[in-house]
Amino acid sequence: MLSVFDIFKIGIGPSSSHTVGPMRAAGQFVRALERDGLLTRTVQVRADLYGSLGATGRGHATDLGVILGLLGEKPDTVDPAEVAPQLADIRRSGELRLLKVHPIPFRRGRDITFQADSVLPEHPNGICLAAFAANGSLLAERYYFSIGGGFVLERGSGDLAGGADGELPVWPYPFRTGAELVARAQSSDRSIADMVLANECVHRTDADVRAGLLKIWQTMKQCVDRGFGIDNAGATKPLPGPLNIRRRAPALYRELSARNSDTESVDPLAAMDWVNAFAMAVNEENAARGRIVTAPTNGAAGVIPAVLHYYVKFCPGANDDGVVTFLLTAAAIGMLYKANASISGAEVGCQGEVGVACSMAAGGLTAVLGGAPAQVENAAEIGMEHNLGLTCDPVGGLVQIPCIERNAMGAVKAINAARMALRGDGKHYVSLDAVIKTMLQTGEDMKSKYKETSLGGLAVNVVEC
Repeated sequence: MLSVFDIFKIGIGPSSSHTVGPMRAAGQFVRALERDGLLTRTVQVRADLYGSLGATGRGHATDLGVILGLLGEKPDTVDPAEVAPQLADIRRSGELRLLKVHPIPFRRGRDITFQADSVLPEHPNGICLAAFAANGSLLAERYYFSIGGGFVLERGSGDLAGGADGELPVWPYPFRTGAELVARAQSSDRSIADMVLANECVHRTDADVRAGLLKIWQTMKQCVDRGFGIDNAGATKPLPGPLNIRRRAPALYRELSARNSDTESVDPLAAMDWVNAFAMAVNEENAARGRIVTAPTNGAAGVIPAVLHYYVKFCPGANDDGVVTFLLTAAAIGMLYKANASISGAEVGCQGEVGVACSMAAGGLTAVLGGAPAQVENAAEIGMEHNLGLTCDPVGGLVQIPCIERNAMGAVKAINAARMALRGDGKHYVSLDAVIKTMLQTGEDMKSKYKETSLGGLAVNVVEC
């Protein structure tokens, strides 16, 4: 089983599958070179990016992720402010230091290739990394697959990078389906969050799990603040790339902050303005390659923070215990999608990203507002049912249009799904398991041009300026 800290990971933007995953893959590759005694013999490294990575990798900063990984940087510790200076130094010197210790000649345009027309059989997000000796002979070659949410799979290995090492533990509350999850909760008379916490405590103490989740929440809050332009001069600049998109969250934040309580009390949907602002702040910061929490992907990173901010700001009695419960519950739902379908836009379109985040957020919010496990499952099902068929068609290969607004819409849908479920008794016709199965089948039937290739949908009908 996955951990809650596999579902929620601290990293950088703009993409978990196209930036964070390639960074992890390149990092694994150079550490393998070091382990095998090949690092000091290496004089050239080449990275070939296949399928969706090749098609949208330039806009998704895949080459940047590879370079950072070769340097030995990790997504959760790299300083976003230091990325540009490091790249400038490599460009100026023509040299890259593998793991920051072993220098090799490096030219971005020569040593990283985009193979958009070639798709490896295992997955549409494929990477081949190769190291060469001074005489041109091949020292090592490894294939990796970035399978969504920052997860990386190496060819020939069935183990997800970042998972627990060693023998598989005996989980107190194992589950693989939504029906199993609800049944275990009902039979044990425990909440979904309590069961996930008990599973986490196989590897960590209760205090460590809580501290880790509150760190995730703190990172989400900091991301929203930066997105609002609080202590972030960069928020005044357009987002990277040729679209020259201006950020909207800072102005919206100032407008909403200037409202008085009377204004908000007259407008029954005033809270939704804040939800839009929270979500857009996160995804604009993601597009600007800032610090982000993968939740469960970067492209969908604004949904859960926006709904959590809604809970904290607008729900009476909200507290840190509720935040922890929300994240544990949402993670359980995310695990179901990861185990039984996909969270990769390149595999199933945006229904696997914003759709999954909406489903997770709906379940988490239902739990903290007092919903029973069956109501949590119902909310999660509603959240996905009405995102089925959602395509991934980023304009210009950038995680900007339609991604930023789409996160705001996903957050609003999640809140409504929770409200619908809370006003029912948990009994409903379509199960969460059925909708997860349907999402996977829909993704398999979806044409590849609608799955993170920028070859269809808005990507070909909106002219880049």
